Formats: sequence, structure tokens, C-alpha cells
Amino acid sequence: MMAQSSPMPDRRAQPPPLGVEPPERPSLAALAPPIAARRPGRTVLVLLLGVLTAICVAGARYYLAPMAARVRNPWHVWLKPSGYIGQSAGLLALALFLFLWLYPLRKTFRWLAFTGAISRWLNAHVLAALALPLLVAVHAAWRFGGVIGLGFWSMMVVWLSGIVGRYIYARIPRGRAGVELTREEIARRRAALLVQIAQHSGLDLATIQEILSPTPAAQRPGVWGTLKRMVADDFARRAAERRLRRLWDARGPRRRAADRAVIRSVMRLARQEVALAQQVRMLDATQAVFRYWHIFHRPVAIAALVAVLVHVAVVVALGATWLW
Repeated sequence: MMAQSSPMPDRRAQPPPLGVEPPERPSLAALAPPIAARRPGRTVLVLLLGVLTAICVAGARYYLAPMAARVRNPWHVWLKPSGYIGQSAGLLALALFLFLWLYPLRKTFRWLAFTGAISRWLNAHVLAALALPLLVAVHAAWRFGGVIGLGFWSMMVVWLSGIVGRYIYARIPRGRAGVELTREEIARRRAALLVQIAQHSGLDLATIQEILSPTPAAQRPGVWGTLKRMVADDFARRAAERRLRRLWDARGPRRRAADRAVIRSVMRLARQEVALAQQVRMLDATQAVFRYWHIFHRPVAIAALVAVLVHVAVVVALGATWLW
């Protein structure tokens, strides 16, 4: 009787580490950081801030003078709130402030998807908001009392709230279209990143995981605890990157340009992996804080809109403008 042959082992029963298929090793060019795409929005913002800064520097003597001396200053007809430059800055600030309200409309109505991805709308929203404080300051001639002060300080509260919201938003893992990733998608992305780091650095996968693993977080840190943990994670991410770099350097000097390109790419992948590990650890707490932020930001933004519209209505009613 013939001996029964042993069955062939099923390789699918032994998955690779972290449950993903090891990706093919890409070329050095594919591993190198992508070429930065042109960002016309940032260029426009830089130019606008440059022009506004030049106006502030040129008119510094006017802005620092008391109100009685400003009237006799030759720059008064240009820089006063109702002047050529002052009111032009106010009109542009009003246009940008109204533009900011297009972003929540894009998020609310799906049929506006043809106008672009939510992530691109958010970038435009942030860039437009960054120019507002200096633009409004030039319009107000750096005097923030009365009706102008009402609009300015209400807008500044919204601006500061938006900065905090953008910081929290960036701590929630998302795809390129701006849609939140599920925990399974985050796990697959992390696994692929770890495999890539191991392949291109030559380091052991378990060692890389140990170096880049984040510190445990509290189960219910609360709002302030979550915000403090986010800031601490920013420093911890850089510390993990330095540990990986030291381990890499301990293997020997890397003098060739190709080696330097690889280490830059490995560090970029490491930053992404540590960020994802930190974000998934705090995902529930971060989403809760982001919901609280929405509850605060929305009524404040509406109040700022009302204050700005009241300011515009008063100016038009009093005729304090060079347009008519």
C-alpha cells in the first residue's frame, strides 16, 4: 500500500506580518518624496500678505500717530477706514469673509461635489481665513473701537477658533478626498508603511514597530487632556524619528546621494506611520473634541457674520465711503 503523501502547505494560511501582502519593492525614484505641486492659492496669499505688510510699513507713521494728527497727514485720504486703501481692504475682507461660508455649504450639499473635493475646499477656506486679520487691520487703520472694533474682534474669535479646528481636523486620518478613514483602512495603511520602511531601511520589522510605537493614552482623557495629548504627540513623533535615524546611522555612514535620498524617504514614511499610530490611538477622543469644537464654532461664526453685516449696514447708511 502506497504511503499517503503529505498535503502541500497552504501559504495563504500564513499571512505576512500585520495581515498585508508585502508590496513589491519600488524603485528609488518611486520612494523619493514627490515633487511639490504648484499651489497657486499659497502664492496669492503670500503676495497679498506682502502687499499688506508693505502698506503697514509705509504707513507706520500714520498708524502710530494720534487721531488729531492723522487728519493733517497726507496719507489720511488713503489709509483712513473710508479711504482709498482702507476701504478697498475692507471690501476685500468682506468678500473673503463671505467666501468662507461656501465651505460649509460644500460640506452640507452633496450635489456641489462637482465644485471640487472637500479637502481642496478646506485648503482654500484656511488660506482665505489666514489673510483676514491683517486685511481687517489695514481697513480699520489699526484702530479697533466702535463699530469697526465689533466686526474685528468677532472675526478674530472665529479666526482663532478656526486655527484650533484645523489643528484638530488634521489629527483625524483621512484619504486624499478628505473622507475619514475607518480603523481597518488605517491598519492597512500602517501595515504597508511598516513593510516599506523595513524593506528600504534593512531594519527588522519588530525593531521598527518598537521604535515607532506611541506611548499608551488614557481611556477617557477629556477635552483638555486630548488637546494636551495631541501637542505631546507632536514632540513624541519627532523623538521617534530621531531614534530611528540614530539606529540607521549606527549601521555605518551613508555618503552617497542615493543613500541620502533613501533615508529622507524612510524618515518621511516613519513620520506617516507614527502619526497614524498616534491618531488611531486617540481617534474616539479626537472625534469627540472635534464635535465639541463644531458646537462652539458654528454659533460664533454666525454671530461674527451678523456683526460684520451690521458694520456694513452702518457704513452704507452713514455714507462713510469713497464709492458714493
